[in-house]
Amino acid sequence: MLISLNISNIVLIEKLNLEFDSGLNVLTGETGAGKSILLDALSLALGARSDVGLIRHGCENAQVIAEFDSINDVVKNILDENGIEFDGNLILRRTLSQDGKSRAWVNDVPISIKILNQIGNALVEIHGQFENHSLLDQTTHRKTLDEFAIVHDSEFLSILENVKIYYSQLHESEKKLKELEELLQKSAAERDFLEHNVAELKSLNPQVGEEESLATRRAIIMNTEKNAAILSDAVSELSPNGNGLDSMIFLVAHTLERIKTDPNPYQKQIDKLYDAANMVSEISDELKPSDTDTESIDEIEERLFAIRAAARKHRVSADELSVKLTEMSEQLNQIDNSDAELKKLKSDVKNKKSEFDKLASELTKKRIVASDILRKNILIEFPDLKLGQADFMVERKDSSVSSSGVDEITFLIKTNPGTPFAPLHKIASGGELARLMLALRVVFGNGNYTGHTFVFDEVDTGISGATASSVGERLARLANDAQALVITHSAQVAGFANCHFKIEKHSNKESTVTTVCKIDGDDRINEIARIISGSKITPESIASARTLIKK
Repeated sequence: MLISLNISNIVLIEKLNLEFDSGLNVLTGETGAGKSILLDALSLALGARSDVGLIRHGCENAQVIAEFDSINDVVKNILDENGIEFDGNLILRRTLSQDGKSRAWVNDVPISIKILNQIGNALVEIHGQFENHSLLDQTTHRKTLDEFAIVHDSEFLSILENVKIYYSQLHESEKKLKELEELLQKSAAERDFLEHNVAELKSLNPQVGEEESLATRRAIIMNTEKNAAILSDAVSELSPNGNGLDSMIFLVAHTLERIKTDPNPYQKQIDKLYDAANMVSEISDELKPSDTDTESIDEIEERLFAIRAAARKHRVSADELSVKLTEMSEQLNQIDNSDAELKKLKSDVKNKKSEFDKLASELTKKRIVASDILRKNILIEFPDLKLGQADFMVERKDSSVSSSGVDEITFLIKTNPGTPFAPLHKIASGGELARLMLALRVVFGNGNYTGHTFVFDEVDTGISGATASSVGERLARLANDAQALVITHSAQVAGFANCHFKIEKHSNKESTVTTVCKIDGDDRINEIARIISGSKITPESIASARTLIKK
């Protein structure tokens, strides 16, 4: 619901802040006071095309801020898609400068005018000089009829939901059948290809993580071979000219033992030589490369290169080869068992199509019944709204299968006898269209418009007396669920208001300014009396005004 409208430097409005109530908000004033300027300003905040002519004379820029205290699912989705948070209030801000540039924000987040317009159309529906009424869009008619049918038929929603469920199941089965049929069309060549590649991958038997493991082992072994060459050089150095260094030390010790002195004066040195010889012998044995160190790298490289070649061939990573094997095995199995699988899928599609058709047929019958009820209810509204010569009907045509069934729905109207029915958007505009839309919205109500805002301009054009009273009563009825803003010249319509605003124009030698103020009590009685009798308010018009005020 629109809770406030702040306007700065729009045509005759210098500064204005309006706070609206729920229910029926009426705006009245003398011709030329600036009622249309309010609609221009609100329209600008909702994303309408900008016009520098709206900027007040002598000002560089203009601004309009519209604040709402609730949103519907459509707006919520738009906000989510654009990363805009909603914390209980939605603030639409639009600026316009003399250079023609226009900018927009939602909750202080910059957005495009296109997005602002989408949000605005989902929040407010304006009837009169603007044409963003959603009912003029034929694509909304089926959904609107369904919302009406749900209220008047307790079984309708259940059938509609079941149609959606079976459509989803049918769509999935048809998709699987199509995929299998496409696979079978190329199955001959495909089978040879799959069979060869499945056999190849099965023989290779790649494991997840194996490539990394093999690469690591390969690197280790390559380093080990380098180390083995170094060890071999070291061992050779311990055997100069082919003679082991340990043997040479032993010979030195044996030579020293030939000294005949007893005890041998070099016994300690002899013992050290024997120890050294044994140590050198042990070191030589320890430095000899082991079988593990010299393991052949050929086998590992062959395996590693085979896995990498297979990965390149199938355009996957080495770790995804096992998944690719499973996938191709399933495809091969589908081909090998294609007859049984094809028969099963065709049967499944047939059964689901049969169930869908049955439910869609029930849904069509329900819509036809709802269409008749809708037509009767709308025709009841027409005479009191000076639309007694008009007629309304719901046209149903077969459409392509969808989650909503098989029906294309279009609302048709004719305003005069003898003329053909035509879509809503092709009928006359102005007050007649506004009253028609009012009738439709009242009938489609029943809680469907909670939190929504409707704006009516020209709804009282060409009517007075009982007809005007009927218009006011229906506006009040619509506003019980939704919020309605009505610009009117009718005292009868104004009498139904929950909240009444008076628009005035003040002029002096230097400037002209439009002001708007909320009125009640005697001020409201006097304003309604002015509408009745003109600029000269009489006791009779005061008395009439008192009788017209309903709230």
